[in-house]
Amino acid sequence: MNLFKAICCCLLFGVLHEKALAQVLTIEECFTLARQNYPLIKQYDLIVRSSRYSVENAGKLYLPQLTVSGQASYQSQTINFGDVLPSLPGLTPPDLSKDQYKIQAEITQQIYDGGVSRYQKESSKANEAMQQQQLEVNLYAIKDRVTQLYFSILLMEAQLKQNKLRKTDLQSAADKAQAALANGIAYRSNVDELKAEIINTDMAATEFSANRKAYMKMLAVFINQPLSDSTTLTYPAPVAPQEGIHRPEITYYDIQKKAFDVQEKQLTSNYLPKLNAFLQGAYGRPTLNIVDNKFGPWWIGGVRLNWSLGSLYSLKNNRQQLDINRQNLDISKETFLFNTNLSLRQQNQDIQKYAALMEQDDDAITLRSSVRKSAQAQLDNGVITVHEYISQLNAENLAKQSRILHSIQLLQAQYNYKNTSGN
Repeated sequence: MNLFKAICCCLLFGVLHEKALAQVLTIEECFTLARQNYPLIKQYDLIVRSSRYSVENAGKLYLPQLTVSGQASYQSQTINFGDVLPSLPGLTPPDLSKDQYKIQAEITQQIYDGGVSRYQKESSKANEAMQQQQLEVNLYAIKDRVTQLYFSILLMEAQLKQNKLRKTDLQSAADKAQAALANGIAYRSNVDELKAEIINTDMAATEFSANRKAYMKMLAVFINQPLSDSTTLTYPAPVAPQEGIHRPEITYYDIQKKAFDVQEKQLTSNYLPKLNAFLQGAYGRPTLNIVDNKFGPWWIGGVRLNWSLGSLYSLKNNRQQLDINRQNLDISKETFLFNTNLSLRQQNQDIQKYAALMEQDDDAITLRSSVRKSAQAQLDNGVITVHEYISQLNAENLAKQSRILHSIQLLQAQYNYKNTSGN
């Protein structure tokens, strides 16, 4: 009983292990995995963190600012109070020292900054959105590379299946020829020619398998997943071309334009007045009471207004520069849309072409299969040679291979159109 349980457990483990190895992937899953694995994706967190620090720094402009300064000086002359005060009996005018000292601390509190901190926050957020969207543009390009690998693998697998069917037909004919040879009604050359053709199918299978394995290894690197010979890639569902372009580049251009709007607001804030409150505390000689030539403390508090109009000199040129940047951006967007529409037209033509070719392939396969079946019957009756039969079999196989190629190319053209349009 224990032995029976152990055997059952081993069989169950083997079945589960085999199912685990039988990995099935779709093209959309490959897109997702490739995006997650691509090194650029790590920049997302860096962009968010950098923007957060910039926004926090902009918000701290309204925190109280502390400034500490010190000064020790020696001057060639001081006020002579004897020249400005009348001489009075018993009164000696004060004499100020030429060496003077001061250490001072000042606390300022921003009251109004003309919108500098607000627009600085907006600028940081706009830059974050622009960097993230640029990253989206770079990551989107992975789709094309994954699509090429995915459909290349599907093509190799389809050709392997067709090659296997061809080998089955050749093996059946070789078995019949071998039996006829044993009965003395066929030539050895007939059997050898069929066996040679079977070897050709084995060589083709080796080449198809090697190509599939190479493409599978490259795909495994992109998606960072171990892929084996048992991995199955599902056939994608056909997708109809959709109107419109929804690529991440379009959003990137729109975000850039918003960033220019923020920069124009910053130009306005540069020439607006700034108002802050301040409190100074100091210790030194002389104090605010300059007639007392002694060390002592003092303080001053008040409101300070700063209004620098120097930025008005370059305001017009800076605005014109922003207008030029906007125009360049519009031209870049227009150029991108023009080139993308050209690509979509070509890809749409490819879709129509491969669809038409597949209809012609079906007609050709029907005719070639009929001829091959007739040739097989004629070969069985000794009417035609093995060489003639192989020619008809190869013609049928070529028609089927062409049909396989065009069906894969049609699917790939549909997904190329989907990737190019961003729909």
